[in-house]
Amino acid sequence: MRKIIGVGETILDILFKNAQPQVALPGGSVFNGFVSLGRLGVPLVFISELGKDRTGEMIRSFMEENHIPTQHLDCFPNGKTPISLAFLNEENNAEYIFYKDYPNQRLEMPLPRIEANDIFIFGSYYALNPTLRERILELLEYARKQKAIIYYDLNFRHAHVHEVVRLRPAIIENLEYADMVRGSDEDFFNVFGIRDMERIYREHIRFYCPRFVGTQGAGEVTFFTPAFSSRLEVPPIVPVSTIGAGDNFNAGLLYGLLKYNVARTDLHTLAKDTWEKILRCGIDLATESCLSHDNYVSKTFAAVYGKHS
Repeated sequence: MRKIIGVGETILDILFKNAQPQVALPGGSVFNGFVSLGRLGVPLVFISELGKDRTGEMIRSFMEENHIPTQHLDCFPNGKTPISLAFLNEENNAEYIFYKDYPNQRLEMPLPRIEANDIFIFGSYYALNPTLRERILELLEYARKQKAIIYYDLNFRHAHVHEVVRLRPAIIENLEYADMVRGSDEDFFNVFGIRDMERIYREHIRFYCPRFVGTQGAGEVTFFTPAFSSRLEVPPIVPVSTIGAGDNFNAGLLYGLLKYNVARTDLHTLAKDTWEKILRCGIDLATESCLSHDNYVSKTFAAVYGKHS
């Protein structure tokens, strides 16, 4: 059975609105999408790290409750599970402050088994961090050798803009590994100083990766391949929190690849209407995730969506 493998940070998010804490819940870019995928019954492998502390124990229990396997967690005794404070503005978009205390040695666990046509997702600063870079490249080489579909979510936050010149070679290297790339207009503005999705694809993506998905918050989703491009509208909603929107868009798109039984060799010949159905899965999950303070789709939504998929 095909599975989705992801590597990324696991963190406790504490959400604030009007300077008051609203909720504390486990998060992380790949993690948020994996909670939704676990609730949809998708086979998963998650590579991450947690401290051996009370916060880490709480997150680990949450993972088990949501069908995310924990055997590829690096549970470190020295250091603490990271925490983020997310401050929601009037549009319920978040600004972050992070508190991290990692050990020197990280991601010290056996590599998972990756097979042909599995899907491997990676991204964010986690995929660029010099401390983790060697391990990330090891995973990428293995995934490519095994002919998995490699999906890169740029997710480059403003907090790292001062590092962009140093990190740009690693970003380009990640693009070269990827079979698909997703990024928001904000991500690419932070890295390249432009927001126009067609120009981003033409000048910065297509030389390295042929397939690109661009998201623009509540705006349209754009998709580019060498053969065609597509633009999809996003349904209007009043969001409660947008923290998990991009993460759940990724989850929905990967869910769509499995739903429509897309193998790696199918990517370059897949019809436009099939791609649009896959992208709609991403929009569905992203939209649902914005309707609560959770960073993922609800169990009720997942039960209904899974039956009708």
